[in-house]
Amino acid sequence: MICVEELGPVSPRSYPPVPGWSLSGHRIKAPLNYARGSGKLWVYGALRVRDGKALTLPDPSRNTAGYLRLLRAVEKDNPRGEIYLVTDNLASHKSPPIRKWLSEHPRVQQVFIPKGAAWLNLQEAWWRMFRREALAGQDFVNTEEIELAARVATKQLNHRARPWIWGRTPRPPRHRRRSFVYHL
Repeated sequence: MICVEELGPVSPRSYPPVPGWSLSGHRIKAPLNYARGSGKLWVYGALRVRDGKALTLPDPSRNTAGYLRLLRAVEKDNPRGEIYLVTDNLASHKSPPIRKWLSEHPRVQQVFIPKGAAWLNLQEAWWRMFRREALAGQDFVNTEEIELAARVATKQLNHRARPWIWGRTPRPPRHRRRSFVYHL
């Protein structure tokens, strides 16, 4: 199972730092910067749930050609077995070229999540880690710098990847549950 999603548009600008506290005990503040660089970029992503490895491909627009490029990369990255793609219900995900490509590759199947249920796609949670790793506290001048940051962040996140499990981990059991202690 592979979760597929697009992030964007990501434009060249200053991104605020990760929320946190400074050593002196004050909130970290980012200078206000409303300027935007020229151009924008979409980052296509695919998260393999069983081992947590991700694949990202930057593209100048969100369209059928970019999504088809991602499908080819996912198939190349997973040479054996069935591939189930969990994705949202966008027009570019079910256009005629995509349906034709899927019919030619029967081991790749798309599973669309219901409208308004983006939390079912684990790629959304991975994007949060990606934004923190690649974008937070950075100042980008052009789209080439964003592409480089995406490549580096994906490599770093894949280095420490773990299997993804939907939901929270169970709480540890309480040891002194219903245990009464009397002092005389």
